[in-house]
Amino acid sequence: MKMKQNSKKYANIKEVLIKNCLLIFASISILTTVGIVFTLMEETIIFFGEVSIIEFFTSTKWTPLLEPQNFGILPLITGTLMIALGSSLVSLPLGLGSAIYLSEYAPKKVRKIIKPMLEVLAGVPSIVYGFFALTVITPFIQSFLPQTEVFNAASASIAVGIMTIPLVASLSEDAMMAIPNSMRYGAYALGSTRLEVTSKIVLPAAISGIASAFVLAISRAIGETMIVAIAAGASPTLTFNPLKSIQTMTGFMVNTSLGDVPHGSVAHRTIFAVGTMLFLITLVMNMIAKAIVKKYREVY
Repeated sequence: MKMKQNSKKYANIKEVLIKNCLLIFASISILTTVGIVFTLMEETIIFFGEVSIIEFFTSTKWTPLLEPQNFGILPLITGTLMIALGSSLVSLPLGLGSAIYLSEYAPKKVRKIIKPMLEVLAGVPSIVYGFFALTVITPFIQSFLPQTEVFNAASASIAVGIMTIPLVASLSEDAMMAIPNSMRYGAYALGSTRLEVTSKIVLPAAISGIASAFVLAISRAIGETMIVAIAAGASPTLTFNPLKSIQTMTGFMVNTSLGDVPHGSVAHRTIFAVGTMLFLITLVMNMIAKAIVKKYREVY
């Protein structure tokens, strides 16, 4: 009897320790996020005390490191959205197509081979994709369009799209594989073809997971740094021509943080202002993904 009581007491102590350890881990994550937000907001508030917020959001010139200084973030936002849109045109159809093949068409043996090979792309460092875009993709584009600049948005978009293909493919395939086979068999029993089952049964049922994969891939493209810093260039000009050199928000933050910008100056605080904008954009994207999952999620 005494041994049982000691054993029960030991189990209770163990549970309490595990619970407290997990609480500490969760608290560290929350406190880290709060610290990042606090740091960004503190410097951003000081920045907007010296720079007009109207100029920041309406001006089309961004030259915080040159004289005269201009603080219009629109060129950086435009460049970032160009990369996000261009990469989406590559990653979303290719990733979804790969997921459909792996989930609905590929035999198990083929899936076990192709899926790990596809996910290898996710392990390639982004800086490698950057040099690949600069040395392979850009010359390829120039062979068809000679007016393409050495640093351009098109090659960077393609490289970012290739990098995010595994993200779309893996999450979309997981969403489709979660659909019960009974739904597929029921459709086959009614005489549906495999294409009809895929397009009318599986894809609609997995739409929440697929949509969230798309949004997460776009968010990943918005936050990409090394590829755009190497391949897209550092020209903060307001342009919609993908063959021209541009600068994204992350690219500006990298270039500025590595330069000789005096700490505490207005130019230095632009890093935090741009970082806050980037944080808000990615936060909105994640909230959209969460809302989509909540609205269309089906539990089987």
